[in-house]
Amino acid sequence: MTQISLQKPLTVFIVDDDDDIRASLMRGLEKRGYNVEGYSAASSFLEDVGADRTGCLILDYGMPGMNGLELQEAVASKGLMLPIIFISGHGGIPVTVQAIKAGAVDFLEKPFRQRDLVERIEACFELCKELVAKKSADQSLESRFRLLSAREREIAERIVQHPSEVSSKELAARLGISPRTVDHHRAQILSKLRVKSVAELIALAKK
Repeated sequence: MTQISLQKPLTVFIVDDDDDIRASLMRGLEKRGYNVEGYSAASSFLEDVGADRTGCLILDYGMPGMNGLELQEAVASKGLMLPIIFISGHGGIPVTVQAIKAGAVDFLEKPFRQRDLVERIEACFELCKELVAKKSADQSLESRFRLLSAREREIAERIVQHPSEVSSKELAARLGISPRTVDHHRAQILSKLRVKSVAELIALAKK
């Protein structure tokens, strides 16, 4: 499992096959204090950038080989925490709609003002922080559930799936064990999952 954190600086990744545009964007953003990395092709970006990198992706739509929408799909499939800003000189409404529906933050037509791009970058950074926080919480929860034994997991799942039948007698009857054994397992479940009650357990499992 790849651990995601914001300890590394957020990075603006630029993927554009136009060398002049890419270099110009990189210079302008670096002058504003951003950490920037540029790529001339989608393939080189995918080879170089792993799931531990965070920030945002400025992506040209009309590139040879893998185009912008295809790279957007690849970014999503790899689980990269990189909200996307599309830039293009010939996007068109259908492409724009498709990109936004697939989760892009915005679609800017060239030429655009740098301050507009910076506004979108800051919005992407905030979204990235939210995504990382959620991913971290999900990983923490998953790691806690992995601490449960097979029997404890069985009891926990029964509690979550049938919240109206959580008494020791009801669980014991359903699972063919004694109420005292249920009490012991339930105490271990609450301890390992760091919750204080069955109600908290049910709420935790539904997150």
